[in-house]
Amino acid sequence: MINLLQGFPKDVVAFEAVGEVTSQDYKDTLDPAVKAAIAENGSISIMYVLGDKFTGYSGAAMWDDAVIGTEEFRHWKKIAVVTDTAWVAHSIHAVAWMMPARIKVFTVSEQSDANEWVSADD
Repeated sequence: MINLLQGFPKDVVAFEAVGEVTSQDYKDTLDPAVKAAIAENGSISIMYVLGDKFTGYSGAAMWDDAVIGTEEFRHWKKIAVVTDTAWVAHSIHAVAWMMPARIKVFTVSEQSDANEWVSADD
């Protein structure tokens, strides 16, 4: 499941993965939130929290994760990924050079730093 997080500037889409993330979660929750924020703001930043409640992705969700990034690349300013899951952090570092947005990985204990970084206008 994907839960949208509140309390961020209107140009930041922040969300948390809880349990297993499925393709339907992208279609029902994340994709509409990203598209609405882009329509309102032109460019956005993303914060994705994969904390201790995250158990993994379904196969289709991994594809959707990759697709949403490529469809909306030109609109992304910053991406903060909050995780203690080693394979997620390594995957992000491996593809960060291809991303047109600035991307930074934070540990779960650094989530407040991630909130500040992704919300800052710089």
